[in-house]
Amino acid sequence: MSMATTGLLAKTLNEHQATLLEVWLGGMLSRMVRRDKVAEGEIRQQATRFLPEVAATLERSQNYEFNSPAWADVRQTLAEISMGRLRQGYSSTDTAAFIFSLKEPLFELVRQTMAHEPDTITTVMTEAGTLFDRMGLFTIEEYQRGRESVIMRQQQELLELSTPVVQLWKDVLALPLIGTLDSARTQVVMENLLQKIIETGASIAIIDITGVPTVDTLVAQHLLKTVAAARLMGADCIISGIRPQIAQTIVHLGVNLEDVTTKATLADAFLVALKRVGANVTRAEQTF
Repeated sequence: MSMATTGLLAKTLNEHQATLLEVWLGGMLSRMVRRDKVAEGEIRQQATRFLPEVAATLERSQNYEFNSPAWADVRQTLAEISMGRLRQGYSSTDTAAFIFSLKEPLFELVRQTMAHEPDTITTVMTEAGTLFDRMGLFTIEEYQRGRESVIMRQQQELLELSTPVVQLWKDVLALPLIGTLDSARTQVVMENLLQKIIETGASIAIIDITGVPTVDTLVAQHLLKTVAAARLMGADCIISGIRPQIAQTIVHLGVNLEDVTTKATLADAFLVALKRVGANVTRAEQTF
């Protein structure tokens, strides 16, 4: 890459920054699907920050190597812009448009200011075009990386919300499970249950699998691991929601649940738990 052209491009950006900024912003804002004063103000602020950073980096580094350490500040700015677009609900295409919409007005400016040097125009446009293409792809990559992070965080939050541990009685907890149990969810189930045991000092935990559609060897192993972990914390477990189909499946799989108390319904398991903690529930006589 030519060191001379970086200086020429930096000079063009510095000397014609105001003109370029207005043309660039006009093109971006005309393509916006959702226009409002706040969004327009933010885009103007980002563009006003971005152009001087690019010019300063070109002058300082004298290279177009966007992945080099010299371009770290520009990459940081573009990463922040990408995350901002993500939070605001824009698409990756809208995010990349921040860069790609700059190429046309910039190249037009280069053609005007270097009209007397046609060979230089070609070199500058080729090298600058490659640079801005890399910038645009970088914004897309950052957007996708941020979206994946958001999706993973949302999945984790959904896992935690789908495994609530509730206190039914003093020393009695209940963990109703709904949906399929996999390794990731089992880990969350175990952590939530153990944490609640520590907080409440409960001695009985009811794991209700009424909402679990199928029980295979893997699910059964996950349940046994959760039971074993709870016992290490000083709490016994009762598994409820054992439907006839699940009972037959467990027998066919040869899963050993002999040392684990199981009940058909949560109500039955709750009665067993109450007896173990020395509590008793009686029906009040109705008076008329």
